[in-house]
Amino acid sequence: MRKLLFRASTWACVLLVAGCASYQPLPLPERAKLAGHVTDIQRVLPAPASGGASTVIDVDKPLTPEEVGLLAILNAPELQSERGEFDLAQARIVQSALLPNPSVSLGYAAVLGGPATAAAYIASLAQDIASLVTYRSREAAAKAHVAQVNAGLLWKEWQVAQKARLLAVGLYWNGRALRANQAQLALIAHTAAQVQYAVDRGDASLANLTPLLASKASLEQSVATLELRQAKDWGDLNGLLGLKPDARFVIASPSVAAPPPDLRTLIASTANRRPDLVALQLGYQSADESVRTAILGQFPAFALGGSWGSDTTQVRSAGPTVTFDLPIFKRNQGGIAQARATRLLLHEQYQSRLDTTESTILALHSRSQYLASHVEVAQNEVQVAEAQAKAARAAFRAGNLDERSLNDYESTALARRLAIFDFSRGLDEARIGLQLELGLGLPQTRIAPLDTSE
Repeated sequence: MRKLLFRASTWACVLLVAGCASYQPLPLPERAKLAGHVTDIQRVLPAPASGGASTVIDVDKPLTPEEVGLLAILNAPELQSERGEFDLAQARIVQSALLPNPSVSLGYAAVLGGPATAAAYIASLAQDIASLVTYRSREAAAKAHVAQVNAGLLWKEWQVAQKARLLAVGLYWNGRALRANQAQLALIAHTAAQVQYAVDRGDASLANLTPLLASKASLEQSVATLELRQAKDWGDLNGLLGLKPDARFVIASPSVAAPPPDLRTLIASTANRRPDLVALQLGYQSADESVRTAILGQFPAFALGGSWGSDTTQVRSAGPTVTFDLPIFKRNQGGIAQARATRLLLHEQYQSRLDTTESTILALHSRSQYLASHVEVAQNEVQVAEAQAKAARAAFRAGNLDERSLNDYESTALARRLAIFDFSRGLDEARIGLQLELGLGLPQTRIAPLDTSE
């Protein structure tokens, strides 16, 4: 019998070691992986789940804000941790699917004296049964949590794409404003130089030069401000794309679609498209299963097994064993209260998010309508102001208009152009924001590539 116990112990140790995981080192990276040019970043969109081929974004042509958003999803450093977050959630499923190991007890007692005739042996095997009661609900909660994490990661991709799209729109319209200011500055500087020459010759007074110098100084300040804003926005956008701060590429003119007319219908179905709302639904489902688990957790600890033994008189016996707790003081009251409170919190958070979403959608829709109407008016005003400035420039060259009047006409035309740039930028931003709030215009599945450096 002693040999039998030794062999059983040896095989148990062998099986235990064989089932253990082994250590594999994962060294940290030694340097950043920023690309120097947009052609050096990831540009391949994976094939859709419904079938079809993958798509390559052509970066040799001007990129639309939508394409910039997709490039951000593919390359944003902050999305590189998606694999770790998802694997961590999946590990919870593995943990919830595991049952507690059976308990084995082996005993041996040698004869040291007395009338005994043989050594005593005892062996028992027991399995916790209570964990089987909560198995289904624990596994369902874990699976809902994994789906919640997946939806949350998709929403994170959407937010990264949204930031990139808005930055691209801002860079385009700020660039237009910057070039308009630079062109006007060059024109004012040329006119001021001519008047300065006339002043030096005594053909004009300082009163003719002063308004031109004031306009020149104001334009120089505006140009400097816009250049600083462009540099900051390029740095932010390149950070999202995994590019070095000085990398540049051409951004195409934004062409954001107007909001659909059936806005109320889209609002009603937003919860089925928005990943953050889907994530909250799945989080609530997981919390609801946790409530079930906690209620089933009232079942006391219960271990069922069997034992075999031989005493010192060589009398052998065997039979079942039952071990359980008496639920007198503790019946998982704390776990139930916590699970119910968590479920209630998620319920209220979901209602709050629905209210905020609808309010934001209606506000953005109203803003986009307001800006769209002002863009039409501003376009007409720009045409009139530019025609007047052109006529004023011709009159000035003919000597029929003074410098102050010419400066007023050209300043008005510039202000009209800058106004339409501002209105157009605001309209594009409102429409892009409306697309996000309605859950439109972005991939419905995750497309950020997995980090395969392991």
